[in-house]
Amino acid sequence: MSGWDEGAVFYSDQAQFPEDAAGGATTEATRRRHSVQIKFKEFIRNFEKEKNVFPYRESLIENPKFLLVHLEDLLSFDADLPSLLRSSPADFLPLFEMAAAEVLASLKMKVDMEEPKTEEVQILLTSKEDSMSMRSLGAQYISKLVRISGITIAASRVKAKATYVHLSCKNCKSTIDVPCRPGLGGAIVPRSCGHLPQVGEEACPIDPWIVVPDKSQYVDQQTLKLQENPEDVPTGELPRNLLLSVDRHLVQTIVPGTRLTIMGIYSIFQAANSSASHKGAVAVRQPYIRVVGLEETNEASSRGPSAFKPEEIEEFKKFASQPDAYKTICSKIAPSIFGHDDVKKAVACLLFGGSRKNLPDGVKLRGDINVLLLGDPSTAKSQFLKFVEKTAPIAVYTSGKGSSAAGLTASVIRDSGSREFYLEGGAMVLADGGVVCIDEFDKMRSEDRVAIHEAMEQQTISIAKAGITTVLNSRTSVLAAANPPSGRYDDLKTAQDNIDLQTTILSRFDLIFIVKDVRMYSQDKLIASHIIKIHASADAVSGDSKVSKEENWLKRYIQYCRVECHPRLSESAAAKLQDQYVQIRKDMRRQANETGEAAVIPITVRQLEAIVRLSEALAKMKLSHVATENEVNEAVRLFTVSTMDAARSGIHQQVNLTGEMANEIKQAETQIKRRLGIGNQISERRLIDDLTRMGMNESIVRRALIVMHQRDEVEYKRERRVIFRKV
Repeated sequence: MSGWDEGAVFYSDQAQFPEDAAGGATTEATRRRHSVQIKFKEFIRNFEKEKNVFPYRESLIENPKFLLVHLEDLLSFDADLPSLLRSSPADFLPLFEMAAAEVLASLKMKVDMEEPKTEEVQILLTSKEDSMSMRSLGAQYISKLVRISGITIAASRVKAKATYVHLSCKNCKSTIDVPCRPGLGGAIVPRSCGHLPQVGEEACPIDPWIVVPDKSQYVDQQTLKLQENPEDVPTGELPRNLLLSVDRHLVQTIVPGTRLTIMGIYSIFQAANSSASHKGAVAVRQPYIRVVGLEETNEASSRGPSAFKPEEIEEFKKFASQPDAYKTICSKIAPSIFGHDDVKKAVACLLFGGSRKNLPDGVKLRGDINVLLLGDPSTAKSQFLKFVEKTAPIAVYTSGKGSSAAGLTASVIRDSGSREFYLEGGAMVLADGGVVCIDEFDKMRSEDRVAIHEAMEQQTISIAKAGITTVLNSRTSVLAAANPPSGRYDDLKTAQDNIDLQTTILSRFDLIFIVKDVRMYSQDKLIASHIIKIHASADAVSGDSKVSKEENWLKRYIQYCRVECHPRLSESAAAKLQDQYVQIRKDMRRQANETGEAAVIPITVRQLEAIVRLSEALAKMKLSHVATENEVNEAVRLFTVSTMDAARSGIHQQVNLTGEMANEIKQAETQIKRRLGIGNQISERRLIDDLTRMGMNESIVRRALIVMHQRDEVEYKRERRVIFRKV
């Protein structure tokens, strides 16, 4: 009995493929298409995952609009089908959709016992293969199935795209329906009407057809712009972007800034607004991808959570249970940089991050940690930033002077073709779920720096420009590096003068490190030997793979921790933290009362949340779900050596002066006033040399000058080289 209707007699689809003059060849193709369609039907009906579990049949009944098909399942069912789909998807996908619609109709008939009308079913494909890079897409892939990953930077409005155009003849009023090509293609309208004129009737002219829009059939369509992932772009190249066209149920599922992996048909279209140089070139077409399957890569990893192998997870858990896991991780952070242990610990906390919390009333608390490194040149600040950019699963590196507010947040751009506005996400949006490294933070214009405020605390970027009002996510950590205004950190100045940033932005940083270039014989010797060793052993290729392997391991471990672990404070730790915070506020209040001026770095509730986040990050490194008192102690210690230390840094006017010193400063002031008449000026170097010859200490003279400057008795001129005594 098998194959009894394989001939050209019994099957019902004959009207669909009328025979041509070509005869044999067409019947062969028809038969083949028919058998493929039958196979697709069988696959949807009969594919079982386990005994008596039919995933595709179930999902069709539950959701009749679309069906998500795994190419791996198709391969295990029939080895030819995936290769057919890959080589000519434009031919076989419609067959697959027809098969799905027919299966759905017959299933509905079984359930409802009434004559069903066939509805369209959209087939979405997905597969586990690796995606290819955008740069390798060439002419050989045209009209093949490709898989590509990237980040969406723009989405257009939804348009209606005709699937069947209803045409009517001007002359004889006969009508036909012409199918449209899917994607960005148009319809091919016949030149002549097939109506045979009766006697005495005028023949139909050439091009008689008029489109009747009301009777045509439409689907939704939207175009997206996909850009390469920042980590895949070769150094010094501009990131490429591609046009994507999505239709039906994929429309409006994607917002700019989302990371995607898509399956699609690499196709070409004739651009309407092609430049003047291409106007004459008939054969030059623009490529785009017609999307037939979308998956959002979740924010923690770009390969999906299932990509961790069981042995990898075993290794991670084993590592986390070691007592010195924290130490080991910190030793893997920027191993080529000597010293700076606390900065390394802070960077480790930043990479792991705290846990985000959504409160019942809809308030979101950020879990990302922001760190500011402030200090002398050549203290490896930018090296830390570069290391984090390489190690964090998602990272964007930008320099302060070269970035504007729109480039960091989002810009509104007018599309050249349709003249409508669309959004393009900037660095903070592209790094959603990762780290933004901003170098030369102090050189940014202040109005650009204000743009980061919202992104750093509320973790969103709201925009109201050119008729677009929207909120974009930017759940990022910020690692910033800055120099003090005078280039070097000056111990003789107050903290206010050294840290030339506004209080509003300083309170948004959880940890602020002041990195000084200290001149100490023993330390200089160690640093010199360390750097010379690095330069000497730089070309040893054998160790090279090991380093990259370690970096890769750290990256994977960070990914795993961020996906799997969301710690909370234990009760004892919370009580302890409360006492510590109250104590810190008390100390700062006392210091403010003593010096008569407020601290540069405010200690606010944000700083309390910062310590909570640090404790959670420290717990996350050990894959522990509870942050205990030890973690709180370490977090408070980190906070004290960084932010508290920065808040207390510099000299205050009357702090830590013994009576003897105050006396010496007064004497120095008298001598300076003797040297320098009112309205006169003198070189600072010469003044100090003269007074040191008289047996005075140089630092005392400098302090006296600072005190006089604060009282507004003297002022500096010519880049602080000349002192001028005011009236």
